[in-house]
Amino acid sequence: MNTSIPWEWYRTFLAVLQEGSLSGASRTLNITQPTAGRHIAGLEAALGQALFTRSQTGLLATDAALALRVHAEAMDNTARALERTAANFSRDRTELRGVVRVAASEVVGAEVLPPLVARLRQACPNIVIELMLSNRFQDLLHREADIAVRMVAPQQE
Repeated sequence: MNTSIPWEWYRTFLAVLQEGSLSGASRTLNITQPTAGRHIAGLEAALGQALFTRSQTGLLATDAALALRVHAEAMDNTARALERTAANFSRDRTELRGVVRVAASEVVGAEVLPPLVARLRQACPNIVIELMLSNRFQDLLHREADIAVRMVAPQQE
């Protein structure tokens, strides 16, 4: 069995299962029907299994195809999640998002930060502010906090 099977072949496999034909899968994926046929033939050869049988109404999934479907769908879900996550970190995105951990003394956290945090939340709704109010110093180098607001000069150890 070939372990370096192109992902496009699995995506075509799932589209054929869903659409029931190469032509339907090719329309869904915006590829040509011969390309879809090559993907399925390549996947069958790599796996050493027939995945579909021809019928008058289209292609019917074999037992092997039905057994592989769950795993291919899991791969597809993972690939889509990966694409969504990567899109969140795209250089083209201008929208700020994420979690910012702000460490502050209890006095600063109660008196100074609330109006500033409110304005930031209004301007950047996809940023989540986690306030850590304590008189203990947070270690920024070890990422205990992203920002520290103190009324004393910083000390580095």
